Amino acid sequence: MKKAILFDMDGTILDTLKDLTNAINETMRHFGHRANYSTKECGMFFGSGVVVALKRALAYEAGYSYKDLELIGTKKEETLHLPAFELEDLQEYYRPFYTSHCKESTRPYPGILQMIRDLKEAGLLVACISNKPNPAVQALCQEHFEGAFDFALGETPQIPRKPEACMIQKALEALACQPEEALYVGDSEIDLLTAKNSGMEVILVDWGFRSRNFLLDQGANKIVSNCQELKNSILQA
Repeated sequence: MKKAILFDMDGTILDTLKDLTNAINETMRHFGHRANYSTKECGMFFGSGVVVALKRALAYEAGYSYKDLELIGTKKEETLHLPAFELEDLQEYYRPFYTSHCKESTRPYPGILQMIRDLKEAGLLVACISNKPNPAVQALCQEHFEGAFDFALGETPQIPRKPEACMIQKALEALACQPEEALYVGDSEIDLLTAKNSGMEVILVDWGFRSRNFLLDQGANKIVSNCQELKNSILQA
């Protein structure tokens, strides 16, 4: 059995999509952009942090496709020849707005709280590592998981975001754990890459921001559909 389990937040342990959509639409409205994005559309924007989400929203407004959005935030982004989007003001507006409204509709997915308790009782350390801004991560952990996580970290200016391994390394250091002693759980292609870059095994869930077929297309080989299945897979790893 592993020593520690590192969870992504959005789409993995928390259903944050309504609050994320509200924050994107309010930010876009404030700056005169399209402001009626659906939760499905916003689900494709997120996964790589605030700046990438805003850039994807602006690119989608400009006529770029879902397939194009996958490249934004990666090294292949330059092939899209995106316009020079003004992102500084948008993110400065988005960040405090979302932090202030991040708890309105957000809830843990069914079975998550009990599963985390069961993992703790089994002797596992648990952590939450998210590309969501760190103030929101801390607020949501306190709201929904108070005392449950041994370590939690969100996006900060000092640490490169996932899929770079830096945030994971920070967590492993805090947990006194080696990559081979830990397991990563997420819901997206970013999580798949994060685990690969960190030298960790990974399990993906299909109830989050990406479909099972999309995850299979990205090369995922272990996908679960409910918390009981996830807990069994973790304890057998």
